Amino acid sequence: MPSFNVQRYGARGDGRTDATEPFLTAWSLACESRARAMVYIPRGTYLVRNLVFWGPCKNIITFKIDGTLVAPENYWSIGSSGYWILFAKVNRISVYGGILDARGAGYWSCRKKGGHCPQGARSISFSWCDNVLLSGLTSLNSQNIHVTVHHSSNVRIQNIRIRAPSGSPNTDGIIVQASSGVTISGGVIGTGDDCIALNPGSKNIWIERLNCGPGHGISIGSLGEYANEEGVQNITVTSSIFTKTQNGVRIKSWGRPSNGFVRNVQFRNLVMRNVENPLIIDQNYCPSKKGCPNQSSGVKISGVTYANIKGTSATPVAMKLDCSGSNHCTGITLKNINLKYMRRSSASYCKNAHGRASGVMIPRNCM
Repeated sequence: MPSFNVQRYGARGDGRTDATEPFLTAWSLACESRARAMVYIPRGTYLVRNLVFWGPCKNIITFKIDGTLVAPENYWSIGSSGYWILFAKVNRISVYGGILDARGAGYWSCRKKGGHCPQGARSISFSWCDNVLLSGLTSLNSQNIHVTVHHSSNVRIQNIRIRAPSGSPNTDGIIVQASSGVTISGGVIGTGDDCIALNPGSKNIWIERLNCGPGHGISIGSLGEYANEEGVQNITVTSSIFTKTQNGVRIKSWGRPSNGFVRNVQFRNLVMRNVENPLIIDQNYCPSKKGCPNQSSGVKISGVTYANIKGTSATPVAMKLDCSGSNHCTGITLKNINLKYMRRSSASYCKNAHGRASGVMIPRNCM
């Protein structure tokens, strides 16, 4: 297949010379190729500003990264557009390997000081893309979200490594929204926010063999921020380990009216290691206490299974199912749960939650 090496178009792997234009040139030529084509980034360190790789392309594209891409030191240079590396309207794209270092520390510092900061850039994003493979990528120190998938379908993310400090604000690992047929398999995510967040319109999602921590766990939501919102359905999280995370598996919705829903969710074969809230449904999410106090969540949660989940809780209440007063959670299934706190049985808390339990139940079933 034709290969378009970014060095041929002027990119230098010295970490200092701006390689943005050579990258865009290589992409443009590959995208116009009538044969399957490759964009190739050899070993070296490449300084790049915002990169938007537009499709549709004329054939299948392979984007192979053997080097490291770094963002400019000045966080404004990529932070004001919201995206660092964006693939848009591309069908049949495979991205292999490579390291992305967004050098987000200066931006996080601005955020923490409450200064005048840009919106922050997501490190790598796929928007309106179909048939995507992202394999073997390492994403470091994103300003904001490391990987985003939205308005896309048939996406595979495998063997990914994501790292940012636990105190870095809003550095979610992977966010999926308005997308279907997304598989995330194998990888290590340690960051300052959710390892994975599934937002409105996520459906037919499979997550397996993930090591999550530090971070806020795997979250469905927050949902119900808006009155009219797509639901989340057909989600499986399996064979994964959570270590010292704020949450394990969480479903979170705002305490306000909405037509949103969550249904057909499987959380199974999971290990919790010193996790603060291993199993949690929170339908009273109301940050800053504005726009939602004393209201009830309209998000309808049904058909959620927790099966074969074991390990340790860092707090006495290992299972908290706090459901909406106007839309009770229904069809909750608990099977073989064994979560200890300080080597003793943990506690559970249920409100407006309905379902059944079987097998080992530590903490006790409170539905």
